[in-house]
Amino acid sequence: MRLEKCWFCSSTIYPGHGIQFVRNDAKIFRFCRSKCHKNFKMKRNPRKVKWTKAYRRLRGKDMTQDSTFEFERKRNRPERYDRNVTEETLKAIKKIDKIRVAREARHHSMRMKGKKAMERQAAAKELEQDIHLVKAPLALQEDPSLTLPKIKVKVSHPQAENQMEE
Repeated sequence: MRLEKCWFCSSTIYPGHGIQFVRNDAKIFRFCRSKCHKNFKMKRNPRKVKWTKAYRRLRGKDMTQDSTFEFERKRNRPERYDRNVTEETLKAIKKIDKIRVAREARHHSMRMKGKKAMERQAAAKELEQDIHLVKAPLALQEDPSLTLPKIKVKVSHPQAENQMEE
C-alpha cells in the first residue's frame, strides 16, 4: 500500500483519498483534503500557516532532528525478499517506535517545563490587580472601613410647566 504525503500539511494520504493536481511542467501536488487544496490555490505558504507540520517544525514545536526518522525515509531501491530480514525489520520497527515515543515525550516535557511557573506568575499578577473583585463579604461586614462610603445623590425631575403642551 503506497502512502503519500500531502504537499501542504505533510499529513499521510491513504489510497483513494485526497486530490492530485498536476502542473503544466508535470510537477505533481497531492493534497489530503480540500482545506489544503484551497490554501495552495490561495498561494499560502505552509511555513506560515500555524496548523501545518512545516510551521510546527520551523518553530521547534515538533521534533525534527532525530535518528529515528531516518528509518522511516522512503527508499526507491527494490530489495530482494528475505524472510529473516523481514522478521528482523519487524522487530526493529517495534523498538524504534518505542524509542521515538520516549523521545517525543521528553521533547514535550522540555517544552512545557517553564509553563506552570509562568501560569502561576500570571495568576498572581491578575489577582494582585483585581483583588477588589474578590473581597470576602464577611470581611466587609466585620470591617466597614473596607466598603466604599455611601453618597446621597439628588435626582431632579423635570417640571410639568417646562414640558410642551399638546
